[in-house]
Amino acid sequence: MMEALKQIGGEVLRSYEEIGGINHLDGSNLPSRVGVIAILEDYQSLVFPGFTSEEPIQRGEVPYQITETLHRLARNLIMEIGKCICFRTRKASQIGSLCVGDSLWNHQCKKEAEQLALELLTQLPELRRKIHLDVEAAFRGDPAAKSHEEVILSYPGLEAISIHRFAHELWIRNIPLLPRMMSEYIHGKTGIDIHPGATIGESFFIDHGTGVVIGETTIIGKNVKIYQGVTLGALSIKKELSDKKRHPTIEDEVTIYAGATILGGETVIGKGSVIGGNVWITESVPPYSRVYNKPIGYVMAPKG
Repeated sequence: MMEALKQIGGEVLRSYEEIGGINHLDGSNLPSRVGVIAILEDYQSLVFPGFTSEEPIQRGEVPYQITETLHRLARNLIMEIGKCICFRTRKASQIGSLCVGDSLWNHQCKKEAEQLALELLTQLPELRRKIHLDVEAAFRGDPAAKSHEEVILSYPGLEAISIHRFAHELWIRNIPLLPRMMSEYIHGKTGIDIHPGATIGESFFIDHGTGVVIGETTIIGKNVKIYQGVTLGALSIKKELSDKKRHPTIEDEVTIYAGATILGGETVIGKGSVIGGNVWITESVPPYSRVYNKPIGYVMAPKG
């Protein structure tokens, strides 16, 4: 047994040399999934104070809790963003690995990570404002919602969009890896796949949510509502088109019902339109349109 395991170990080791796949051996580590989850938990506790903790929150303790959480969030952000910057530097220069302890990390990666972390934390009040509008949109848009608290505690669409808004701030600052890790974490948790590059306006509501896909270059306006199984995707998946707009634009006050598929970077769904369930759209739709599949009728079986 021991001899067989030794042989297998040797073969695995050779595969490292032949095909790679080691997390940057002899260099700085890649971002940590555990670290990403810790960042998101602290972020959500600042966005929704008292909703993510087991203990009741006391008014007099709020300033201390905010300070403690901000310090921990800043520390984790600097660490994980710094790893991403080192990764980006290696990819750009192609000069090999950079160690966390070397001078480049200390004087370049860490300094940039600190600045970016501060920029992100400065955005927290604005993110809270936007997410409050998302909560209100869900409460107004779903007759089943009995309170704002119910929306915050139990709606996967709200959780997905709140994480997206934070990940998008990372994305527009050209931080690699981290925003995708955040979006895929919440994708696995909610079944809602929003690329961090997507631009999403205020008062956005995803009802039910399961199976929603929103592509990288999607642009969504204000007061948009979509249902489960909606895809805002690309007509082409050619690699050479990766820097082009490949996904649709959804203008203000559009409703898209379950199972609709809207594809293409030149496709624009005009303001105030209603897109019915299970339609397939690859061309632009004028404002205030109604697009739906025409029913072909039903056959009712006789009773008895």
